[in-house]
Amino acid sequence: MEVTPALVLAMWGSGLAGGAALVSSWGVVGPGYGWLAAGVLVTVGGATALAAGSPLGVAASIAALLGGVLARNRVVATALFALSGLGLLGVAFPDGGVIPSITGAVFLGGITAEMMLGHWFLVDPRLPRWALQRLDVIAAIGLGADVAVIAALGGFGAGDAVMIAAMVALAFMTALLVAAVWFSLRETGYSGVMAATGLSYLGVLTAFGTAVVGRLLVAGL
Repeated sequence: MEVTPALVLAMWGSGLAGGAALVSSWGVVGPGYGWLAAGVLVTVGGATALAAGSPLGVAASIAALLGGVLARNRVVATALFALSGLGLLGVAFPDGGVIPSITGAVFLGGITAEMMLGHWFLVDPRLPRWALQRLDVIAAIGLGADVAVIAALGGFGAGDAVMIAAMVALAFMTALLVAAVWFSLRETGYSGVMAATGLSYLGVLTAFGTAVVGRLLVAGL
């Protein structure tokens, strides 16, 4: 495994695109989420294409852009965002490996998509919370799977003790934040959604730390 900016960006972008595809298919919010997701994905995809020198990154950005333009058509937008995610996942495979790239994408994408979607619920707390809860579950599954893959690849073996401790602390903190988001969403009223969105911001930061440090351990850095 080679830990590069292209790998991290590709995993993150792939997860974001997958999250955008799910939210689009659920139809819980209007096209605004698709527009926001497309803007972020074009930026991330473009940066990935530059870092990796891969035409797949360019193709993924184009697919995401079209998904945003056609966000009012749920079926088409869902398909385009899904294609964007697959394209970025293909960029991640050479450096990150197939399984670690998938678990990283699910992990980072789930919690970031949740954070982004939370803003719509801040504007209208009456929206159905099951969408946020599903993304939170996806983030939790991604966290568990990613840590398991890192462990299986020897990340907790002969690595630097400080790095291992940092990885464990970051994973534990991320798990606490994901759980806190879940319980916040069970609170009725505006404060529950506000707390969940704020906690997911912190979760994105610790999730990135978990994913990157874990891969550095596997790479022996």
